[in-house]
Amino acid sequence: MSRIDHLIVATPDLEEGIARTGELLGVEAAPGGQHPGFGTRNALITLGRGRYLEIVGPDPDQPGPEGARLFGVDELGAPRLVTWVAKGSHLAGLVRRAARYGAELGAVHSGGRRQPDGSYLAWEVTDPFMPREGGVVPFFIDWGETPHPSETAPVGCDLVDLRAEHPEFGRVRDMLDGLELDLHLEPGPRPTLIATIRTPFGMVELR
Repeated sequence: MSRIDHLIVATPDLEEGIARTGELLGVEAAPGGQHPGFGTRNALITLGRGRYLEIVGPDPDQPGPEGARLFGVDELGAPRLVTWVAKGSHLAGLVRRAARYGAELGAVHSGGRRQPDGSYLAWEVTDPFMPREGGVVPFFIDWGETPHPSETAPVGCDLVDLRAEHPEFGRVRDMLDGLELDLHLEPGPRPTLIATIRTPFGMVELR
């Protein structure tokens, strides 16, 4: 749990994703900003100190990218918890270490986005387009000196637990252990993430 930076809900329509997530969690996500060049935008909810929920959907104010949009938003029929993001540092070395355990994290990229208040967030991140076992293995982010988005997103929810299922339990467990990630993993028919969140409505599961 200590390495969790944020969870990602992908949605075919951001307003729909905000509405459905708000109905489930009792907190309405606030606009975060655009992902320039990726054709997506987001909205955020704090999940406790240093953690947040990111809802990602297509951005109608950007031209469509040459390839697929982030997190397969164009192929989804409804909002879904698709992956998680772990806190990291020295990401190039982490990518090399991950490969020894069979986890392909891709290249390290610098990213950034403009927030609604005009401030700019900057980060380094491993490639979010990599499959990573259906999202059960996270990608990694290093915020550097940038203030963490959880500090300004709407409050009212806390992440209590994150667990996962995967049909190839042993192989994926070895990847997570190699990356020193304590995500609780069980065998299951398909890659699945299940977040337990304390909300104004009580405990809620997000999948």
